[in-house]
Parts: sequence; C-alpha cells; structure tokens
Amino acid sequence: MKSARRTSLLATVALVMATTAPAVAGGSSPSRHLDHPSPSSASAPRLLAGGLGSGSGSTVGPDGALYVAEPVAGTIVRIDPRTGATSPFASGLPKMLPSVGLGGVTDVAFRGHTAYALVTLVGPDVGGTSTAGLYRVNTRGGAHTVVADIGRWSITHPPATAFDVPSGLQFALQPWRGGFLVSDGHHNRILTVTTSGAVREILTLGNVVPAGMDIRHGRLYFAEAGAVPHDPADGKIMAVRLGSTEPREVASGASILTDVELAGSGRGGRHGGALYAISNGTYSGDPAGAPGLPDTGSLIKANGSGGFDVVAADLDRPTSLEIIHRTAYVVTVDGEVWAVPLRH
Repeated sequence: MKSARRTSLLATVALVMATTAPAVAGGSSPSRHLDHPSPSSASAPRLLAGGLGSGSGSTVGPDGALYVAEPVAGTIVRIDPRTGATSPFASGLPKMLPSVGLGGVTDVAFRGHTAYALVTLVGPDVGGTSTAGLYRVNTRGGAHTVVADIGRWSITHPPATAFDVPSGLQFALQPWRGGFLVSDGHHNRILTVTTSGAVREILTLGNVVPAGMDIRHGRLYFAEAGAVPHDPADGKIMAVRLGSTEPREVASGASILTDVELAGSGRGGRHGGALYAISNGTYSGDPAGAPGLPDTGSLIKANGSGGFDVVAADLDRPTSLEIIHRTAYVVTVDGEVWAVPLRH
C-alpha cells in the first residue's frame, strides 16, 4: 500500500513545514492566545521568541542557551531563554527543498562546545544535490563538514519495513557516548552515528514512526508518532535499555507525539525524572499526511498510570521540547518558542 506508507512519512515530517511569522521579541504579545490552558499547568505559556522562518529540532547548548534549527532557511538560531533575544548561530546548511516541502536541517546537538546538525531529504533520491546526514557546524563562516553520509548508508542498508524514500527521513539527534543516536521516522529505526562517519542500526521497529529522544542512565526514551491515521492510542513514549532490542511502553494516548524530555536531564534540571512530551495536535486527515490541526498541540506529562496529563494546551503544532530548570521550552512549526513554567 504505497500511499499508506507515504502518508506515514509525511505525517512525521510535515511538522517541519513552515509559515512566515512577524518578528517578535521575548515578552511581546503572542500571535495567538491560549484561551484554555489546562488547569494542571503552573501558568499560561508565554511567547519567548518568534519570527523564525520555521521551527524544527532544538537543544540546550553548553552556554545554557536554546539552539533551534530552521529548515526553510538552512540556519540555526541561538535564543536566550531568559530574555528571548535571538541571534544567528550558523547559516549555509542545506535548506528544505521547495519541490519536497519537507526536510533540510532538522535538528542540532552539541558534543562539548562543537555543534552538529542533522540534515535530511536533500539528496539525489528526492531531487536534491546535498548530503543527507550529520554535519559538523562551522560557526566561523566556513563550509560545514559532512561527518556521516546517513542518506547513502540508508540506501545501501534498506530497512525491514516498507518505504518510499531510499535515503530515509532522519528526524532527531541525541548525543550518546562519543557520537549520536539518530531516529529515522520513515525507515522506523534508531541508528548510532559516530563523528568519524560510522553508521549502525541498533534498534529495529515496526511502522511506529519514531521521533524525538532523550537518554537517562543508559536508557533511551523515544516518542512514537504512530502511523496514519494517528489514533491517539498509537502516540506513545517508549523506553529501552541501550543494548536491548525490546522497548517497553511508558505512556500512551496522545496524538502525533514528536518529542520527549526527562525533567532533570537537561542543563540545570532538578525534577527527579518527570517525563514530558509534546503532541503535534489533533490529526486532521486532510490530506492524509497532514500534521496536527493548528492550535491543537499540547505539552503533556506522563502520569505514572500509563497515560498523560495535559500541562499546556492550544499550542500550534509543536516540533521540539527542551527543559531548563523549572521551565519547558516548546518550539512550534511556525517558528515560535513558548516558555511554560512547570509545577512539581
């Protein structure tokens, strides 16, 4: 069923499609109002920064700032989490291809003080001329260095599940040991990628569409968006001891999960391991591979009973989540970053 496979792919990555928003500094009035925040939230979300051309993956850098990938522009922006002030960090990375409408630089992570970017859907198999893979970021204005050609590796090592795009769709980047873990939401697997270019599959999954990841004490937590039609029961947080091939379900029941974060796992966190995630929103089905409906996304928290409690609602198609101290930072598809105070 080729069309069903393709819509599973699109539903994973349509969240990187961007719209243009006016420039907004931290503390300004939001472009939309969250009129119905969940009563479980400590306070209503606050617009920290806006005006980015698009929003995809994010990370907390060694300086404590937020770094957000902008796939449409092929850039990474630095955001002060206290003031919302934005500044360019890196440019000249492969952009989203207009003919594809998806992909480009999709995530960013650091090893020490060196930044790395994950780039996807830019190779010859989708009409591009760039390399889909792991890049070492050159912040001095020179060319960025390809350290692993994940697209080529994926073409020569096809997955067990059916696929349409031979190079896959590398979605999220997570530091691990001397390299990184990479989730592939189209090829349904988790890879290890070293800074010397070695790629290896360590976790083979069914058609579950793995997305964002986090690690605690050798255990990998990852979000599953679930295949079309994105029944909320298929939106899951899974956990697996690295080295094992048998993930277990931690929580389920939210539509199109795109990221997961353990409070206390980020810089400066002290929350004893509370598990948060983001839902991209209510599945629209029009077209079949569409992301969530606008303003139906949410920040949620695993409740210990196998489900989720809503922390903040009415977010616009969240793509990435970071936690610093007692605040969650949610990146949305249209290039906004929302700060949500957390209560524990």
